[in-house]
Amino acid sequence: MQETDKVIDDGDHVWKRLRFASAGDDGIIFLWNAQTGEKLYELHGHTHKITAIAPFSSSDVTEEKTDLIITASADRTVIVWDCASGRQVQKVSCFHSTVKCLTVLQRLNVWLSGGSDLCVWNRKLDLLCKTTHLTDAGISALVELPKNCVAAAVGKELIIFRLSATNNGCEGWNIVEVKRLVDHQDNISSLVSVNDLTFVTGSHVGELIVWDALDWTKQASESNFWDSSVHPDVQPEIKLSQSPQETSVQHLTSDKECVFAAVGKGIYVYNLQMKRVIACQRTAHDSSVLHIEKLSNRQLISCSEDGSVRIWELREKQQLPAEPVPTGFFNMWGFGRANRQANQAAKKMQENTPVYFLELVGDLIGHSSAVQMFLYFGELGLATCSADHLIILWKDGERESSLRSLTLFKKLAQNGDLQLKL
Repeated sequence: MQETDKVIDDGDHVWKRLRFASAGDDGIIFLWNAQTGEKLYELHGHTHKITAIAPFSSSDVTEEKTDLIITASADRTVIVWDCASGRQVQKVSCFHSTVKCLTVLQRLNVWLSGGSDLCVWNRKLDLLCKTTHLTDAGISALVELPKNCVAAAVGKELIIFRLSATNNGCEGWNIVEVKRLVDHQDNISSLVSVNDLTFVTGSHVGELIVWDALDWTKQASESNFWDSSVHPDVQPEIKLSQSPQETSVQHLTSDKECVFAAVGKGIYVYNLQMKRVIACQRTAHDSSVLHIEKLSNRQLISCSEDGSVRIWELREKQQLPAEPVPTGFFNMWGFGRANRQANQAAKKMQENTPVYFLELVGDLIGHSSAVQMFLYFGELGLATCSADHLIILWKDGERESSLRSLTLFKKLAQNGDLQLKL
């Protein structure tokens, strides 16, 4: 699923402006009205499953602005579609492998496709430049960085590329590999940009690394999501063994303060300033969490392989006054001054450090199989897509009820059936 106004990278895909698009393994793309759930268009052009989708707005000053989407498929083609009419604008069939990810660089007026090669295209779908063959595994994720750079996840490696314009006076670009980061121990499974200074990666063995987006150095890392000694606020669990799915970072999202990680069955909140996990739900779902999103308030939405969609709220715990630490033997003999100062400093730090937790505040029950992704449209509601072949549009019942009441009130007033007494 993918929105028009905000890109979300995932295996199943959609897009917004009172509309969204869904795509699946059958190669068909559907355009929907996000407010009513009405199907607008059914797009046929691919012969295999859809592997990537991205919104794409035409910005040619000589033409009227049009909203487009780009779709990539396992049939090794990329198609550009007109969202207003549902027609196919252009198709590219020159790829030597499946395109796994698409990224539009609006500022540079180009878009990138990632597979066994990294390719740079203009809005007319002319190939501007490409890398040499990187790997058979290919690029699994891309994220835009400052200074005309992008980070590409290729297996365990993170490769930084820089785009530069040619000096021959015509439209042309060069793409150069500038650095390889090999800090991950396993394949990178998720990649997210936090801001112009920071981006974050997660791997299949539960590693989370915070990177500087300007010089590409490692700023912090977390790899002990299941260690109760590292997260003492969490109730320890008795586990005989851990499968790779239980520690894999399935998805990452962020705001200016925190990174929210879907790790196995749990959700973890990593504070970028404190450089530690401040809250978590180890068993947020019965199966792996596939997608999470932070809302504008202190709430999160998550979906899982178990078919559930849940809403969480990040809340601050009310801490009890800290108990005095006994000074013990040394205080008896007058050596307790330094110890008392240390205890007072530790007590002050404990009092000033807030403790958070995730509380379940909503549970959406409707799907019978894995919910692979969702889109949140704010007041318009929530769209979820599942392996049960259903797309469900969820609404806020209280808000919809008051809107219906207001509409009825206005209609009665216009018809003269409602008399107001002052």
